[in-house]
Amino acid sequence: MNRNTKRIDALIKLGIHLENYTVENPEFSELQICVEKAMQSNGWFTQQAIETVFKSWAFALKKNAIQKWLNTYSLPVKSPKTIALILAGNIPMVGFHDLICVWVSGHKAQIKCASKDEVLLPYMTRFLEKEAGLASFDYVDQPFTQFDAVIATGSNNSARYFEHYFGQYPNLIRKNRNGVAVLDGTESKEDLEGLGSDILQFFGLGCRNVAKVYLPKDYDLNNLFGGLFPYADVIQHSKYANNYDYNKAVFLMSEHDFLENGFFMIKESPEFSAPIACLHYEYYDTLDELKEHLNANSEAIQCIVSNLNMESFIPFGTAQKPNLWDYADQVDTLVFLSDLN
Repeated sequence: MNRNTKRIDALIKLGIHLENYTVENPEFSELQICVEKAMQSNGWFTQQAIETVFKSWAFALKKNAIQKWLNTYSLPVKSPKTIALILAGNIPMVGFHDLICVWVSGHKAQIKCASKDEVLLPYMTRFLEKEAGLASFDYVDQPFTQFDAVIATGSNNSARYFEHYFGQYPNLIRKNRNGVAVLDGTESKEDLEGLGSDILQFFGLGCRNVAKVYLPKDYDLNNLFGGLFPYADVIQHSKYANNYDYNKAVFLMSEHDFLENGFFMIKESPEFSAPIACLHYEYYDTLDELKEHLNANSEAIQCIVSNLNMESFIPFGTAQKPNLWDYADQVDTLVFLSDLN
């Protein structure tokens, strides 16, 4: 068995492991301890949110999906390098795709986790290393040393620092992006509820969460609230409720025009990023003009959900269900890692 077969088999076994996870099963006591620690260190990480992430990765790490993903690459690399990874922590395990890209490429990783997500990812990489009998991951809390390339994810502000410190190295530096949606008024109840999930899953904190929708003229905004209604219990989460109250107060004091339903607000705005518990919307005249607008602003957009048959659009309800080959910022991480040879 060659080294990359071991790596792939370990990924498949991890997918099965996550698929079988339940809170009650004593076989998962170590993982449940990690889950509980993760929830204690990050108030946005609920049991439900973490289980959703596990299910998503269990689905993604199926054998056929992994084979389809890796089919076009020549891996592992002949000359392994050390990759410095700076990971975000906005939703559980958000940096895991970068980790498995390094894993299947054959490189090694020095990893700096986000301070609010330091437990779950080490569990996953320990599992991979144990199953494959290979060592690839080193977690650090000090400045990076002895590395060859950098993959860093953060805000627009932190990206400036990343570019300053790591600009002389081969790098992938990611900034703020958001999901957007395009509606034409023909959406079904199921479509709109799928959109509601795209907006509110993980409390809207992910870069793939929809924060902006484009609507045809005279669109009935009540349709948006109808799609959001199944997720009304989000207001029971204290951190979300506090943000909702705060942002609503800011809108009121600033005399912004907005609509709200007791747990969510919608506001007309050209901005792609919206505060927690808020969705921005904008009207469009023609689809051709909208497509030009989206292309011109592609650097602010992570994904586009819609029923319209347009290139790169994905179905409602799938914003937080990317395939292994759906790379952040539409930049192929494995090509970047392969080219380091």
